[in-house]
Amino acid sequence: MKLKSFTQKLLFHSLIFILTITIGNAQEGSPVFNAEFNNPDATTWETLKGDAELMFGGLKYTYTRPFHWEDDDIGLFLGTAIGTAGLNLLDQEAYRFFIRQEEQVPGVIQEFGWYFGSPQNNYGVTGAIYLTGLLTKNPKIRRTGILMISAASAAGLIQTISKNVAGRARPGDGRGRLSFKPFSKEGTYHSFPSGHTILSFTTFYALSKQFESPWVKAGLYLGGLVSPVSRLWRGAHWLTDVALSMALTIAVVDSVDKYLDQQTLMRNNPELRKETKISWRLQMGAGTIGVVGRF
Repeated sequence: MKLKSFTQKLLFHSLIFILTITIGNAQEGSPVFNAEFNNPDATTWETLKGDAELMFGGLKYTYTRPFHWEDDDIGLFLGTAIGTAGLNLLDQEAYRFFIRQEEQVPGVIQEFGWYFGSPQNNYGVTGAIYLTGLLTKNPKIRRTGILMISAASAAGLIQTISKNVAGRARPGDGRGRLSFKPFSKEGTYHSFPSGHTILSFTTFYALSKQFESPWVKAGLYLGGLVSPVSRLWRGAHWLTDVALSMALTIAVVDSVDKYLDQQTLMRNNPELRKETKISWRLQMGAGTIGVVGRF
């Protein structure tokens, strides 16, 4: 038990160190990016408050995106839904395949998959990354931390609600892939989506955005797959649970990343902000009253 606890702590602190150093040595951001996220005149408290606003803004932006979808977005959503329906036909066979592989997988990999995908551990890593960027005044690390925390929170809330609404049975309990019990409080009916997958892949996918090299990106994607696949080895989730969770993660991270870019441009270009802002005022005249919007 003590050895396991020591291994977990070693993995935890090593991961924070590796990720932080990796981000710090990622490619340089644009001048606009650095100007926004590295204000030398701001106090630590002012910076923290501003970053908290960005995190919350990322959540709001993500949840309102479906109302602004265009044809391409709707097509991608429908394609994902159709692909998932087809993948569902393979769920039972995939479950048997992954279960057979568990004994051949090194224990340290399985342990890392479960440990890093747990909320308390994952937020510990992403929180430490953000605080490192905040205290060292490193804009790249800070922005990455904001992206990780905001995206994980947005996707995590969707995951929590979906688990209860869907009520899909876990494969390891002997029930079929089409066994559902909506709004059940039993853990055995909380298979979809996979929380470990969402948190783990969010962290690694957000980190991959800091690099241009396809090889580095591919390595980070593989790191993000450890938790999802470990859940399949354990028989805790169906293949479609994991696949849809990864699709959700990608959509949310991309959404928050786009929001942060927009906020950076707006805050560093007053004229752009002025052009896009609408001011409303009440106008009254002889026999008339109305609201006028000035662009």
